[in-house]
Amino acid sequence: MPDYGLIVRLGVLDIGSNTVHLLVVDAHHGAAPLPMASHKVGLYLMESLDGDGSLDSAAVDRLIDSITECVGLAEEQGVDALIAFATSAIREAGNGRSVLARIRKAAGVPVAVLPGAEEAAATFLAARRWFGWSSGDLLVADIGGGSLELAAGSDEAPAVAVSLPLGAGRLTRQFAHRSGELRPDGLERLRELVVQEIAGIRAAMTPHHDHRHHVATSKSFRQLARINGAPSSSAGLFVQRFLNSADMTGLAERLCEMPLEDRSKLPGVSRERAGQLPAAAVVAEEVMRGLGIERFELCPWALREGLILRYLETMPWDRRTPS
Repeated sequence: MPDYGLIVRLGVLDIGSNTVHLLVVDAHHGAAPLPMASHKVGLYLMESLDGDGSLDSAAVDRLIDSITECVGLAEEQGVDALIAFATSAIREAGNGRSVLARIRKAAGVPVAVLPGAEEAAATFLAARRWFGWSSGDLLVADIGGGSLELAAGSDEAPAVAVSLPLGAGRLTRQFAHRSGELRPDGLERLRELVVQEIAGIRAAMTPHHDHRHHVATSKSFRQLARINGAPSSSAGLFVQRFLNSADMTGLAERLCEMPLEDRSKLPGVSRERAGQLPAAAVVAEEVMRGLGIERFELCPWALREGLILRYLETMPWDRRTPS
């Protein structure tokens, strides 16, 4: 390994709506974070909300066990700092504060709750650094389990950053029947809601430049691109992957017609995510239609990498430059 001098080993603990994900990287200012370890636990918290919007006790217990496990793994990896954050599931849960208090007591780690706009802005920073200044004006979209983040601008900080309650897990829970499967009538109502939400932010996201690079991140977009012929993850990070608007026409309806077992056998689709895929397809299709996007290019960096880059920016100058 090249002698980079000062290298910081960072752990990033992402408590999302679908998973708890620990990423350990070696990083220093001015370099790309180098992944060293990764551990993921699927919890799908949006499916564990009770009638008043609180996480049920069983889900909280599983969450705390998963976080405690990840903190232990981070310690085994010798991290210098652990960045722990939560997104929409904890952000919106009626008992979110008490859950965070229990996490801190049990796992000994404070968890920052990211506002939706901050989530969008950090993801935007990751895409900007990945594609560079030559990519011009960016529009970045990320479909999570609980929310959809959109950000656009010409700098490292977006000119506009929004979060909408259009996560694939949230919509599936809201519009699917008891088996977790979307029926045509549920899909139609889901689409009406997505169209309405996108229309509400269309003016803010309207391009102010002749050129705009449209970027998508997140597991949902990667799965949609993969089943439409994009290279698999085994091809590496630096292979270009695209999702075209033409590929999305009718895709959600076709996915709904497929048994869950068959859907989970599609390229790049896990059984855990297969149930959310029709909702994700609707969101992706209506974002592209509503904002006039012909093609997304996928970015392998997203929120976790954006927060790592922000952390490195906060390091004192005498610790940023390798010796």
